[in-house]
Amino acid sequence: TLGAGTLVVSKHFVSFFLGLEILSVSLYSMIAYLRKRERSDEAGIKYLVMAAFSSAFMLFGMGLVYYYTGAMEFGAIAGHLAPLPELPLVMMAGLGLLLVGIGFKLGVVPFHMWIADVYEGAPLPVTSFIATVSKGGVVVLLVRFFTQVNGAQYNSMVVVFSVVAIASMFVGNFLALQQRNIKRVLAYSSISHMGYMLVAFLAGGTLGLEAVAFYLVAYFITTVGAFGVLTTLSDSHRDAELFEDVRGLYWRRPWTAAIFTAMLLSLAGVPLTAGFVGEFYIVAAGVHGNAWLLVVVLAINSAIGLFYYIRIIALMGGQPEGPERPVARLRPSVYFISGVTMAALLIALFWVGVFPDRLMALIRGFL
Repeated sequence: TLGAGTLVVSKHFVSFFLGLEILSVSLYSMIAYLRKRERSDEAGIKYLVMAAFSSAFMLFGMGLVYYYTGAMEFGAIAGHLAPLPELPLVMMAGLGLLLVGIGFKLGVVPFHMWIADVYEGAPLPVTSFIATVSKGGVVVLLVRFFTQVNGAQYNSMVVVFSVVAIASMFVGNFLALQQRNIKRVLAYSSISHMGYMLVAFLAGGTLGLEAVAFYLVAYFITTVGAFGVLTTLSDSHRDAELFEDVRGLYWRRPWTAAIFTAMLLSLAGVPLTAGFVGEFYIVAAGVHGNAWLLVVVLAINSAIGLFYYIRIIALMGGQPEGPERPVARLRPSVYFISGVTMAALLIALFWVGVFPDRLMALIRGFL
């Protein structure tokens, strides 16, 4: 949390890197914390190796930027770049290497190799933390840096981010379609959601910043809610992550199934949910910024994503398949605080979806 908080307020390469490393080193141990569980150590080691590589690329990129501008503070770098009509080769290389590190943390294509294995191997609360706090801090920092250096004026940067956004949307959704593990479905869908967010990010302007902030809040509520439901279904031996673990959930725990359905529908962008309003603002920002290609790709991928969310919902409505199914081995403990938390997230999901103006007014007050 300290690392993510440092990223959020960072305006300098040193604080940027310190925040990123505090966050990363903490996540190594959190991911591999439950060592007796299958795949936990593997997930921690994979994240360690990939994060180390991305940090090396990022430091090299910072060095190239410093070599050219002689500055590490975002405002000073922006001052050096302002008179330039196009980025010189050294700066393009430096910013490209920085993108490797940022892309790794966001889990966008082609830096997404770690995301499914880490989501699957980490304990569910840790997975939820990675999907929200970790990514949120990096998104805020990326928006600040891109805005300060006025990256939208450089075609090379816009093209690179556009390609990453389109690839993330398609690759994330198509990989999610092939999964039979709910953790991996949510992992790959998070790739596509980062791609959606990049649409508003590239649109720029006040509307684009507002759309990014609103979508972050909606995504946080929905993701914490989805992983929270799976956590309540898990026991001390294994996480509820297989499709068979939620089969017939409406017959066994109808309220839990209803909350999970609401979270999945929000991820799919169905009306009256926070996810729908978030996608609406992103489309509005994209149209306002004339990013028509990205808007069309987003619409196509929203339709693709709806399929695998509906598939999980349909499984919850199906009949349980006998006593030997995997869910029979799970013995979750139901706590009062878990029910209160899930109810609060459900209320927040529909409150933001039905009354988005309250949250948007709050966001505009901060921007």
